[in-house]
Amino acid sequence: MTHPTRRHFLRKALGTTLAAAGLPSNLSARSGLEVLQPRPMAHRQYGPNDQVNIGIVGMGIMGFNNAFWSLQVPGVKLVGVADLYQGRLARSKELYGNTLFTTSNYRELLDRKDIDAIFVCTSDHWHDRITIEALNKGKHVYCEKPMVHKIEEGAAMLEAQKKSGKIVQVGSQRVSSIVTEKARELFASGLIGDLIMVETKMDRHSANGAWQYSIPTDASAATVDWDRFLGDAPKVAYDPLRFFRWRNYQDYGTGVAGDLFVHLFSALHAVTGSSGPTRAFATGGLRYWKDGRDVPDVILGLYDYPATRQHPAFNLQMRVNFVDGSEDGADDLHFIGTEGVISMSWSAVKLQQNKMEKNPGYGGWDSFETFAASQQKEYEKWYQANHPKPLSEVKMQPVEYRAPDDYAANLDHHINFYAGIREGKPVIEDALFGLRAAGPALLANKSYFEKRVVNWDPENAKLA
Repeated sequence: MTHPTRRHFLRKALGTTLAAAGLPSNLSARSGLEVLQPRPMAHRQYGPNDQVNIGIVGMGIMGFNNAFWSLQVPGVKLVGVADLYQGRLARSKELYGNTLFTTSNYRELLDRKDIDAIFVCTSDHWHDRITIEALNKGKHVYCEKPMVHKIEEGAAMLEAQKKSGKIVQVGSQRVSSIVTEKARELFASGLIGDLIMVETKMDRHSANGAWQYSIPTDASAATVDWDRFLGDAPKVAYDPLRFFRWRNYQDYGTGVAGDLFVHLFSALHAVTGSSGPTRAFATGGLRYWKDGRDVPDVILGLYDYPATRQHPAFNLQMRVNFVDGSEDGADDLHFIGTEGVISMSWSAVKLQQNKMEKNPGYGGWDSFETFAASQQKEYEKWYQANHPKPLSEVKMQPVEYRAPDDYAANLDHHINFYAGIREGKPVIEDALFGLRAAGPALLANKSYFEKRVVNWDPENAKLA
């Protein structure tokens, strides 16, 4: 794999700007920090024909979150919402007005001619059905991650999107971030050499972070449409834990991997251009949250990625931990190359370089000192004749690019969605991208519960 030489990017004098090295002119080698500039929001005035009317199915945490960010985009109107808990419908009217249409039956939103796009913010086991029905009704779809509850559901969703011709965007907002864009630019520059490994982790140390969500005091079979919630899941008696903390149960959610591995895969694929791994193995366990859940609270995954035109083959190591006594709370990716590392969090990306000297050297921990004295002298002569002195070169100082404190990738992700609807622009996280992120995440569950290595076809996004 060929990369630009480091000399193309650097100058020997430390005090010169990195502009001479092909990096931003407002970043000095001494400061090592640049604040990224947010993308400007279009100030176009939208008329009635340009307005996008949306309906949201599932007014839980992400339902309200998506409503908030969508309404920051000019020309977007929230027309109706659907939820199976009456209290959330009441809260929706409190926030968005009594004229807001509310229902416990999502199909009433799909049937409305005045709704252009549907947000699917339900438990995971409803994602495929609602998305496919919405596409068949001619609606654009924003589907929360993971795109699928079961890997096998992906093919039908891809087919429905292709047949409808409508925009599908999956809700891993990180792919639209200016931080991810900068990481992608740095990776493409070749400054870290050949990619050999990626390390990722996302740790939490809180009850809410471990899905111990609040349960309203009025929750009951009278205020929750339990039968509709179950859908095609096994029939069990009403249980508020299963309804309000559904991520804890395989019948409705995808556990740690589906909730958090997907964010990491989305960022990884957006930066590297990878389609996905070919092989996965996962381990972990239920170490702390022994509250009746049937998914682990610690999971570690190992993945093999094949070579592509963008990068050689590399390995991926992932970790999510729901109790972290170190209070690290880490959420980052480290792209480890032969000549440097790109470290990426939600708010910043850092480039460090450490190019290995091509001359092997001798002495120290080398076997050279085990030679007889006469052989050491002969070896020194041979080495100096066969290894010319290395060129002196000033190592590039670590450089960090940080998003402004008030920056929100969520807003950029929603702007991209509506640009796709209005202008036909392709979205980054379309249905295929979403499946290529969800599939490998769910491989971790499959490997963990079946205690085996699982193979994957990344190009076709299916089990191999």
